[in-house]
Amino acid sequence: QVQLVESGGGLVQSGDSLTLACEFFGGAFYDYTMGWFRQAPGREREFVAAIRGSGGTPYYTDSVKGRFTISRNYRKNAVDLQMNSLTSDDTAVYYCNVDFRTAASPWITKTAWGQGTPVNVSS
Repeated sequence: QVQLVESGGGLVQSGDSLTLACEFFGGAFYDYTMGWFRQAPGREREFVAAIRGSGGTPYYTDSVKGRFTISRNYRKNAVDLQMNSLTSDDTAVYYCNVDFRTAASPWITKTAWGQGTPVNVSS
C-alpha cells in the first residue's frame, strides 16, 4: 500500500523560506505525477504544484509562480517543495498527493494523499 509522509512544515516569518518534503513508500510506479495541495482555514483545498515522475515542466498555481519550486529527489523516493518569500497568504496545511499507475494495472490510475504538514507564516 502506498504511503506518503510529509515533513518540513513549521512556523516562519513573512519573507522567510521553507522546504517541504514528501517521501513515498510501498509502490513501484509505472507512471506517476506528484504534487502539493494546501488548505487554509475555512477554505477549500487548492492545487499548488505538481511534477511528473518522468520529469518535464512542473506546474504551479499562479499565486506561487516564481516563489515555489517543486523537484524530484532521486536519492530517495521523494518530492521537495522549496518555498521562498512566504507571506501570510501561504499559511495552510500542505498535503502531498500522488496519482499513479502500476505495471500490474497500467490502465488504472490511483491516488494517495499524505497526512498534511502545517505551514504558518506570521506577518
